[in-house]
Amino acid sequence: MKKKENTARPDKKKVPSGPSFTVSEKTELMTFLMTKMEYKSRNKIKSLLGHKMVLVDGATVTQFNHPLLPGQKVQIGSGQKQKEKAPKEYTIVFEDADIIVIDKQAGLLSIATDDEKRATAYSLLSQHVKKQNRDNKIFIVHRLDRDTSGLLVFAKSENVKRKMQDSWDETVLERTYIAVVEGCVEKNKDTISSFLFEGKTYKMHSSRDEEKGQKAITHYQVLKKKKEFSLLKVNLETGRKNQIRVHMQEIGHSIVGDRKYGALSNPLKRMGLHAQKLAFLHPSSGKKMYFESETPASFLKLF
Repeated sequence: MKKKENTARPDKKKVPSGPSFTVSEKTELMTFLMTKMEYKSRNKIKSLLGHKMVLVDGATVTQFNHPLLPGQKVQIGSGQKQKEKAPKEYTIVFEDADIIVIDKQAGLLSIATDDEKRATAYSLLSQHVKKQNRDNKIFIVHRLDRDTSGLLVFAKSENVKRKMQDSWDETVLERTYIAVVEGCVEKNKDTISSFLFEGKTYKMHSSRDEEKGQKAITHYQVLKKKKEFSLLKVNLETGRKNQIRVHMQEIGHSIVGDRKYGALSNPLKRMGLHAQKLAFLHPSSGKKMYFESETPASFLKLF
């Protein structure tokens, strides 16, 4: 299948001083650099690319076969590696040819909704992958609520997305959350099981009637507790929309800051839910992937 022609998108950052070349005909980046920089070995040029020292029209490019078009400018760095400004909204904890795993901050939507169009994890990561190739795309595999922080996975192709979603229950080995809930939870360990369904206002409800919704199973363990709040480790056996939030409300201990599901307090100035651990089988290699995010310090300070 013939590759689409593409150009690099410019970054709004200062280009380092160094040799600059203008492209005169269609070619690939490695071939172009080998022609223009005969005094450097192939390995030296590979090193420049690997260290993000090559820019095309102001955008850093690392792919050897990046297509070039007539009129484009290729800039070589002066010897100091460019520092890209780290986004405040998320941190990339793993990235390969198939997936990206991020640690998301509370307040960032996973993907835009009909009512909410502000910057999302999806839109920010789309910009990230397009810096190397404007044809690159990402695909959402699962979501976290806007006010939930923690680990979130995206796919880099539709095939990988479908493969992960179609086998989600079999390939996800662990999903652990840390939750701060209202009140002192009496049982130190328990399992909540019910059937969840969505009402007309898009709010989820819990029922004992299996014909009303999808089965949802949540396991929890108390880590710390006092009169006002409890810190829980929560493991999902199923992954239903708002599952933890609904189940915590059901046992009379709503997650702090979660007014939608009954919370009366907001000591954290955010919702007290964090996706702490995620383990799954890699969609291509089948290798076990394990990620862990630190519990927010603000959660621990309450205890």
